[in-house]
Amino acid sequence: MAETVNNKPVINIGANAAVQEPQPSGKPAKKGPDKGGFYWGTGRRKSSVARVRIKPGEGKLLINKKLLTDYFPREQDRQAVLAPLLAVEGLKNFDVFINVQGGGTSGQSGATRLGIARALRNYDENFLQQLRDGGHLTRDSRMVERKKPGQRGARRRFQFSKR
Repeated sequence: MAETVNNKPVINIGANAAVQEPQPSGKPAKKGPDKGGFYWGTGRRKSSVARVRIKPGEGKLLINKKLLTDYFPREQDRQAVLAPLLAVEGLKNFDVFINVQGGGTSGQSGATRLGIARALRNYDENFLQQLRDGGHLTRDSRMVERKKPGQRGARRRFQFSKR
């Protein structure tokens, strides 16, 4: 005779056995500000990880305790970092503090862009549509392909010799 708990069948392995509810993997994103009034967002791109904190302010933007122009010398990297703030017209309304590590400048700027967009989404859900339309909340999952054994690189082979 099969027993049920919460309309789910119970398999009796021993005395007092019950069905375990599946636990959601990972923890849900924190919606409100932390103790310092910051809203957090994490961005990843290639092998870079950016941890972003924002709070309402006068427009200060620091990356690893450096100014944007000092940290990212290339204009396209600076534009990528500022794109989510420009999309929600919040360039002068938020103080942004970013810790980014790993990878190169292109990966770090992409990770920073995603982290800022996620932090803005946590700050105000009304920004969601503007950030989605600009493609700022999309995680670029492309990674470097690994080198294969017996080859010179990921795809490059040694030259074939017929004789």
